[in-house]
Amino acid sequence: MKSKLLLSFIILLLSVSLSHSQTSSAASDTSKIMITIFLKHFQENNLSDIQQTLEQNGFYKIFPPENTEIVSWYVMMGVGQVVTVKILPEKLRDLNLSIERGAWGAFSTEFYPTYDYLPIWKDMMKDKTK
Repeated sequence: MKSKLLLSFIILLLSVSLSHSQTSSAASDTSKIMITIFLKHFQENNLSDIQQTLEQNGFYKIFPPENTEIVSWYVMMGVGQVVTVKILPEKLRDLNLSIERGAWGAFSTEFYPTYDYLPIWKDMMKDKTK
């Protein structure tokens, strides 16, 4: 059920973003979507094993794909890495392929549509101090 809901949300987000980007001739920042990628390391592999797999797969040559903006890239100790990127919706396939070709074998992966909540939270806090 959770997977179907997430998939429905992603499809809705992409369709809205695609229709928006098609009406805009310039690729502005507002036409990009944010995706957070969880790269969960396999617990049975040590760091050397993970790095060797990434090197063999050419991960750092193919990720991030062209026209991808890295918003953040964190290491979560005991979990793996969390990367948030901004891409044009029509580049989603390129992003997916770069992970499938480069990260598989070193990490299991999860993708999540993402948005910046910080400005919303700041506005809410301003309203509470009035």
